Amino acid sequence: MATKRDYYEILGVSKDVNDDDLKKAYKKVALKYHPDRNPGNKEAEEKFKEAAEAYDVLRDPKKREMYDRFGHEGLNGMGGGGAYSAGGMDLNDIFSMFGDIFGGRGGFGGFSGFGGFGGGGQRGQRVYKGADLRVRIRLSLEEIATGVTKKIKVKKQVVCPDCHGSGAADGAQPETCSHCHGTGVVTKTQQSMFGMVQMQQECPVCHGEGTVIKNKCKHCAGHGTVQGEEVVEINIPAGVADGMVVNCQGKGNAAPHNGMAGDIQVILAEEPSDTFIRSEQDLIYNLLISVDQAILGDTVEVPLINGHKARIKIEPGTQPGKVLRLRGKGLPAVSGYGYGVGDIVVKISVYIPEKLSGSEKQAIESIKGSSNFKPTESLRKKIFEKYKNIYE
Repeated sequence: MATKRDYYEILGVSKDVNDDDLKKAYKKVALKYHPDRNPGNKEAEEKFKEAAEAYDVLRDPKKREMYDRFGHEGLNGMGGGGAYSAGGMDLNDIFSMFGDIFGGRGGFGGFSGFGGFGGGGQRGQRVYKGADLRVRIRLSLEEIATGVTKKIKVKKQVVCPDCHGSGAADGAQPETCSHCHGTGVVTKTQQSMFGMVQMQQECPVCHGEGTVIKNKCKHCAGHGTVQGEEVVEINIPAGVADGMVVNCQGKGNAAPHNGMAGDIQVILAEEPSDTFIRSEQDLIYNLLISVDQAILGDTVEVPLINGHKARIKIEPGTQPGKVLRLRGKGLPAVSGYGYGVGDIVVKISVYIPEKLSGSEKQAIESIKGSSNFKPTESLRKKIFEKYKNIYE
């Protein structure tokens, strides 16, 4: 399988490009490889599709954020990247999106007559989309381990309770716009670099809606939405990480005139744990044992993420820095970002007393000359190799 090219490289822009410069760069590349300028040139057609794919991702804040964080793999399931890469994208779809660059509402900048790819003919009425919202939710490590449903109160635009979103007073229905006859657009013919073309523009009377409201609702002034609030349930899967985004489709601002509601983008923030340090799916636990436990061995308990405890055996002669693993006791993988369940990694530290009583000092003095209490050269090399591997 061929490696997909970097989207920023395709359009010749840097990663900090703003929306205006991104649009200009796409326009330049798309015009260069447009099929009408390169008839029969399959390579140019593929480059045209490739540029459309890149622009479609980078112009969308959600897709761009996922692409910047995780590359092409981050777009799986988001409707970006994958659908284009197989070469199955219809040029009509590209031209429909490409029209945004030239100010049209459909086709290739609203033009018709481009080798059968144009957007001639009647267009559908405008469907509004409500603005997206962003909220931040803090999660404990315990909540991340199991997944959780959070309820949050969100202030947003809601459907007007008086007109039920229509924008019209007293249950009246919007009337068909007489200027555009309900199409939402008007057609003009003018000279362009490609010759005489027909260009569709938004109707100046109904502003692309195809209908007009004669008697507007007084509560919402004809918009169909008012300021309100709603309690929203956010389902967060297990295994998520700090900075990930959960998209709640249709839970954002209501759209004017019963359009499509926006989304809520939930940014996840992981709270520090007093017990564990997270390393991807593994949880690191520092176990502090006494000198006598390290020398003689013992059986001790360590906490688990579910609140329970596990018993582990400390072998006699355990050295500081020894690592034990509790397999499968860590965090699950969130879909698309790993597999299986991580471990609890137990790192052992040995506590050295800072103060001793007289009798304790005598006890230590009595054994300090013993050969068993003196590190051997082979042990020194073993410990050296162990720590050298950590930093290599």
